[in-house]
Formats: sequence, structure tokens, C-alpha cells
Amino acid sequence: MSVTGHITEHGGDGDEGPRGGRPRALRIVGLALAVALVLGGAGAGWVYWRLNDNITSVDINGALGDDRPAKPTPSLAASASSPPQEALNILVLGSDSRGGAENQALGGGDSEGARSDTAMVVHLGPGRTEATVVSIPRDTLVTRPSCPLESGGETAEAHGVMFNTAYERGGPVCAVKTVESMTGVRMDHYMEIDFAGFAGLVDALGGVTVTTEEDIDDEDSHLTLEAGTHHLDGKQALALARTRHGIGDGSDLGRIGLQHLLVKALLEQIASTSLLSDPARLYEVADAVTGSLTTDTGLDSLPELVGFGESLRGLRAHAMKTVMMPVLPAASDPNRVVADEPEAGDLWESLR
Repeated sequence: MSVTGHITEHGGDGDEGPRGGRPRALRIVGLALAVALVLGGAGAGWVYWRLNDNITSVDINGALGDDRPAKPTPSLAASASSPPQEALNILVLGSDSRGGAENQALGGGDSEGARSDTAMVVHLGPGRTEATVVSIPRDTLVTRPSCPLESGGETAEAHGVMFNTAYERGGPVCAVKTVESMTGVRMDHYMEIDFAGFAGLVDALGGVTVTTEEDIDDEDSHLTLEAGTHHLDGKQALALARTRHGIGDGSDLGRIGLQHLLVKALLEQIASTSLLSDPARLYEVADAVTGSLTTDTGLDSLPELVGFGESLRGLRAHAMKTVMMPVLPAASDPNRVVADEPEAGDLWESLR
């Protein structure tokens, strides 16, 4: 039986798939799209300098050059708009970075390096009033292309490897190249945040309230919750987003419902918090996020992030749809999945 993506409006329940997975609207979506909006009120002077200096960037375009899918030709209407409102595709990753004591304390491990714990393509339609979020299960078996390394040289092409090894072996550049190779869709931008950034955002917002429908007892994520309503701090919210054992079938797909629940709750918390009328809280939120944010060079400054946020002001939650890339259990390993064709190809075609 196939495990397919099911498109729903953001915040809707969606149908449960054969392996217990719901559409994968992960924590990073609310983070990536909301942060740019709140930065618009960040102020000036040393505050501006601090936030701007926080951001880390990677030159994706310089590393990949012309060896990637072509950019779509903007429509005449989009070209004439001010600022331009052509469609955009953004690869958004949540990484389990092991660098730094704070990330290690939050479950990032005791060694250097990181993996892409969460991966999704955020497609913003022309006019930026609608969005489609396509999640790629990290256990998907793919062909990982040869990728340039920052230290020089290239990685070797590899067949039938897990999707999240692209980031682990070659960092953001290889993650982008792998996504473009498997989808044929050009990534216009790249955004990444680590454990500490997500936990810091939740704490800066004063926590987040969620209601779980079943008891959770996961030794790996160190989370124990009885079914019911809970107000979680950043560490607990991160544990909820990572929980998969003790719920459903214990698979990577099985925790998607919890992550969907958490994203909805996080967006509601952001909407209910008067950030623009509370400069201290606004700064705390912006500092928590930008301090753990990595972007491509097209979004690596406060003016660029603010401009991006301004372009999303017409986007509403009901116009954000989520879908998981259609997948099937892999014949070689029931604990891995592969793209379900032609459905997966048709989905990616709709985003080009």
C-alpha cells in the first residue's frame, strides 16, 4: 500500500495515512515565515547591528553555478509589480546541530557536525498570498549527486542513500543540490535553524500550549506527557517535535501529526503575542532566531529579511497548504521510503 501526501489547509486535521503520518507541516515553517515578519519592527542602531550580525550565510549560487534547474520566466504581471511578487521556492531545514554546548544539551549529540532533522520546500505562489509546503521524509532513499565541498573537491555520487545524508556529507550546498536533482525545481532561497534557535524562539514567546490526544512516553526525546492540554517551554516543545517512539508505529512518518499540532500552536502563539507593541519581547524573539539562522546570500541581511517579510503580508494561515511528498515503503528496507511515482513527479511539476 502506498504512503501518499494529502494536501490540506494549514491547521486542518487531514487524513491519517497508512503509516500514521499526517501532512508534515513542521515547526520550521512557522519559524521561517513568521520570523521575517516580526523583524520588520526590530528598530535601528545597535539592535539592528546585533541582529544583522547574528545571521550566518552560505553562497549557494556561487557554489552550484549554472549546474541546476533554470529559473522560471516571470509573468508580465509579476515583472511589473513593485516589489516583484513572482513565485518563490525556498528549501527550509531544521538541523540537529552538534556544535555548541546549548545544542548538545538539547539533544544534538556530543560530536561536531549536523543532520537535516527536518526538510521541506516552501512554495510561495505569485503575489505571495498562497503557500504550499512540501515535506521530504528524511528516511527517503535518493540518489545523492556529487556536491562541491567548502574545503575543495567534491563528494562522490551515491545511490540509494537516505536523503538527510546530503546535509551530513556536504552541508547546505549539497542539501540544495540533492533537492534540485530529485525534484527538478530550482530553490530560490535557503533557510536553516538549529535546536537552540527553535527552543529559544518558544521560550521568547513565553512557551506554547498544545493538546495531545494520547499519552507520550519517549525515552529518546526525554518527553513524558499525559493526554491533555499542556503549556510547554522551549526544551519540551523541541522534544515534542522530535518524538516518534511510543506514538503510532514509531516511524519517522509517525511523528508528523505531533509536529503539525506544534506548528499550528506556535503560529497561534505568535499571532496572539503583541510583538510589535513590545520592543523587548520583539528583540528577544528576533535575537533567538537570527542567532541560530543560516540563509543563502540573498537573505543574509536584516533589510533582505525585512523585505521578504513585507512580501508575505498578504499570506494568511488558511491559504497555507501542506503536503508530504508521496512515498512508498522501500523494497530493500521496510524502514525506508522511496518516492511514489508518478505522483511525486506530478507534485514537483506543479511547483516549477
